[in-house]
Amino acid sequence: MMFEPRAADLDLVDVENALVRAAVGDPADEAAVLLLINFGHWLPQLQSAGLINPEPDADGLWARIDWPELDAALCAGILVGDSGELRVLHSAASIADGRSVDLGDLAGGLDRRALVLVLAAITHAAGSHEHRRISSGENGIPHLGDRLPPLIAWPAHD
Repeated sequence: MMFEPRAADLDLVDVENALVRAAVGDPADEAAVLLLINFGHWLPQLQSAGLINPEPDADGLWARIDWPELDAALCAGILVGDSGELRVLHSAASIADGRSVDLGDLAGGLDRRALVLVLAAITHAAGSHEHRRISSGENGIPHLGDRLPPLIAWPAHD
C-alpha cells in the first residue's frame, strides 16, 4: 500500500522546492511562493496546519497552498502572526488567489524588509523579471533587446 506524502512529514526545504516546482510558469503563483519563502514566518505554520498539499508524480514532488482554507485556519488560531506578518500572508493570498487587500493599510503596516519583499512579489507577478528593452531596429521596426532587471529585485538571503 502506498501512502500519500503529507507536508508535515517533509523537510521544509523539500516543501519549498515542491512549492516552487508547482508554481513555475505562473508569475503570480511564483511571486506568492517566493514571498512566503523569503519572508520565512509562514511556511512552517502552513506546513504543520496541513495547508500545503504535496502531489507526487513521476518527476518528483509538487505542492500547492490551500488558499481557500486560509481564513478558517486564521480564525481558529491555527495560524498566528503579528500585524505585519499577517499583512505579508494576506499579500501572498491576494497575489496567488485574488483576495482583496487594502493597499493603504498594507503598506502602512509593513516594516522595511517586509515592504521590499511584498514589492518584489508584486513586480514579479507583473512579470518585470522578464521585461526586455525595446529599441528601434532597421527601418524603425521595434526590436526586443536585452532583458531588463526586475523593478524590485528579491533581496539576497542573509
